[in-house]
Amino acid sequence: MITNTIKPAAPGTFSAFPESLPGYALDLSQRMALMLQAFVARGDLLLEDERAGLPLRLAFQYETVLDASTFEEPAGYSLLRILPDAQDAVPRGKRSDARPVMVFDPRAGHGPGIGASRRDSEVGMALRRGHPTYFVAHHMEPCAGQTLARVHHAFRKFVAEVGRRHRGQQPALYGNCQAGWAVALLAADCAGVTGPVVLNGSPLSYWGGESGLNPMRLAGGLTGGVWAARLMADLAGGRFDGAWLVRNFEQLDPGHAWFGKYRALLADPDGQRERFLQFERWWGEFCFLTREEIVDIVENLFIGNRLEEGGFRICEHCHADFHRLKSPVLVFASSADNITPPAQALGWVPAVWPTTKELVASGQRICYLLHPSVGHLGIFVSAEVARREHNAILASLDQLEALAPGLYEMRVEFDATRRPGGQAAPRVTFERRRVEDLPRAVDPTAFETVRTQSELLDGWYQLTLGPVARLVGKTPGMAQLAKSAHPMRASRSAWAHAFNPFAAFVDGAAAAASAFRAPAAPDNPWAAAEAAWLDSAAGALEGWRCLRDAWCEELFSRLYAPSQASSAT
Repeated sequence: MITNTIKPAAPGTFSAFPESLPGYALDLSQRMALMLQAFVARGDLLLEDERAGLPLRLAFQYETVLDASTFEEPAGYSLLRILPDAQDAVPRGKRSDARPVMVFDPRAGHGPGIGASRRDSEVGMALRRGHPTYFVAHHMEPCAGQTLARVHHAFRKFVAEVGRRHRGQQPALYGNCQAGWAVALLAADCAGVTGPVVLNGSPLSYWGGESGLNPMRLAGGLTGGVWAARLMADLAGGRFDGAWLVRNFEQLDPGHAWFGKYRALLADPDGQRERFLQFERWWGEFCFLTREEIVDIVENLFIGNRLEEGGFRICEHCHADFHRLKSPVLVFASSADNITPPAQALGWVPAVWPTTKELVASGQRICYLLHPSVGHLGIFVSAEVARREHNAILASLDQLEALAPGLYEMRVEFDATRRPGGQAAPRVTFERRRVEDLPRAVDPTAFETVRTQSELLDGWYQLTLGPVARLVGKTPGMAQLAKSAHPMRASRSAWAHAFNPFAAFVDGAAAAASAFRAPAAPDNPWAAAEAAWLDSAAGALEGWRCLRDAWCEELFSRLYAPSQASSAT
């Protein structure tokens, strides 16, 4: 239950309201004008980048080593070598034969560049530690006929090329979110060709999670299974719009996605503008997947959960089985991550090796690092996390490889002194843990029912509605219309000068506001009232989210586990 406590007004507050109103009204109108102009700029940037083909933007200079779109089996990925400059000073005494590091970019609907979007990033930390650094970037458009198998084979060639360039030294693979499970597939299928594997916020156990906290694991069952993804791709001419994936992420935390980030912009439009536009430029440019890719992903992972079960057959000759993992694995997860909670990041370990004894007997080394409070995106884009946790991970790759077989928790402490460049000096220890104490998957019965129902509904769809949807998707202009009309794009492009007849007026108002900026006094009672009202609105959104998630849990239980729902009642 959510309650709002109203504090008693300070003496003299009410008498100050009339005289403080003009100053507050001027400040609010100026902030509103500046915020709206940021919306216009966001829309203009989106259209500008669309015309330019949504180019890759990294915070580092780079050269293209391999472009998988030119392969015999083309895939929309490129292997880039990051070029260090004067800002990436290699620490004195660092050996020249440092292990190469490959950072794999996630393709989960948004634009590329998540691990190299700023100097203090995963790529930046690797450069500063003297590692030859490579970045695997996805293209915004997939190649015709692209499948997960083609992507997998392209990744294998990328890893082989990096190894060849460094005298056969096996690179460390750094996988973020979706790229984490792609890297895990690579390591599980191609044992022995990779060095240490680092999985950051990467879901590998899709049925894992806690009731009431992780509702995304229920989405497949509540939408009826894989047929919905196939329908969206069919209506768009065989391509699946990544904007739907980003929309799903935003719906997990509507209080921030639909309100919180705009509230921060309104509160300080001068200070937040560039940060807002930089993030939105990456977050709001959506890539595409092929129909075959999204169907395989949903069918085998989100609904099928076949990765941890060892049933993921990538192609005729490639079969991912975690029992074949030989590279040491480090899992970085956060307790505050509602997209990839620790149960999804670590639940595969006891599913593959139920006991510590079995893990040790296999000769494998699994390590995990848990952050107490950072959110999902913060694992990849937070500068503080990069300077601390990612810096510590990269500093400990050799230690990770030298560990005896077993399960470990990586503990990181930071000295008060700081190294050149502002990095805290990490002190890392690896403490033994028991597999039996890791979070385990919930009762799989309901999710197995979802998998069965999904297969039945998908078969029915392909025999009935599928041919009609594919015919509609081939209609001239239909794919472009579906793309432009998507609410995630339309809500941004509608503010651009090309579509908004009032954009020029907004520009003029914002210019006047900047020229004659007059912020309200910090003790202005109207500003305090605004903050209180916004707090109430944020609380209402959070309350609605909690009710929605509880309702989804109840509906899922009644649909797929009625005996559990009735007993709980």
